Amino acid sequence: MSRAKGFEAESRAAAWLSDQGFTIRDRNWLRKGGELDIVAEKEGVIHFVEVKSGEGFDPIYAFTPAKMAKVIRTAQQWLQAKRIDRPWCVDALIVHDGEFELIENVTQ
Repeated sequence: MSRAKGFEAESRAAAWLSDQGFTIRDRNWLRKGGELDIVAEKEGVIHFVEVKSGEGFDPIYAFTPAKMAKVIRTAQQWLQAKRIDRPWCVDALIVHDGEFELIENVTQ
């Protein structure tokens, strides 16, 4: 998938999360070794949302254990940089054929 299509999917995902009651705190936060697609907050919990989209396959398969480890490391960097100490989790937001599926706390 092209970077432009990925960014478009992330923009739609951020809007969808907002509609679901999440507050968007950050987008495309990039540091050496990783990027966070969307950082959102809901009910005092920080959600690091990895957006996966695709055509002709189930995008969840693009969220590998190696990718999850990278997101966790980058999430910890974000928390430290922002000086935030509160509950957090990593979520996967699957965008497939215009439909959204949020899988919360994929690290458990």
